[in-house]
Amino acid sequence: MRARLPAILVSAFLVICLILVGQKALVAIGTGEPIAIVIGIALVVLLLAGVWALWRELRFGSASSRLGRLLEERGLVPEDEVPVRPSGRPERAAVDELFPAYRAAVEAEPESWTAWFRLGIVYDGAGDRIRARQAIREAIRLERATR
Repeated sequence: MRARLPAILVSAFLVICLILVGQKALVAIGTGEPIAIVIGIALVVLLLAGVWALWRELRFGSASSRLGRLLEERGLVPEDEVPVRPSGRPERAAVDELFPAYRAAVEAEPESWTAWFRLGIVYDGAGDRIRARQAIREAIRLERATR
């Protein structure tokens, strides 16, 4: 729930920005000037890319929240805490000790969405957002394939 309010606020801000870009695109195209029309078309492309990106992120957030609730209901949420330095960055040695068990679970069951999701949670806890999202995306893909 902590992440939901900021996501809603950022999404609302992005929607407002996309609406304004759409209005500017219509104004530019409506002038009839060749350069303005090209700029207007470029703004429409930007608008479509923004809508696609927003949709993709909202879909990812919804799916990952749903899987997180399922994992919690089953009592499978990783309890490991990654020690952090005063700067807030994880201690590398502790992270290196933590990952082998979760990687081994994924290697033992590569088609298990729970193993991938747990690995994603641990990556996120260690501050590796890129790998966390990749692992959670894989978990979402696997879970959808089993429905």
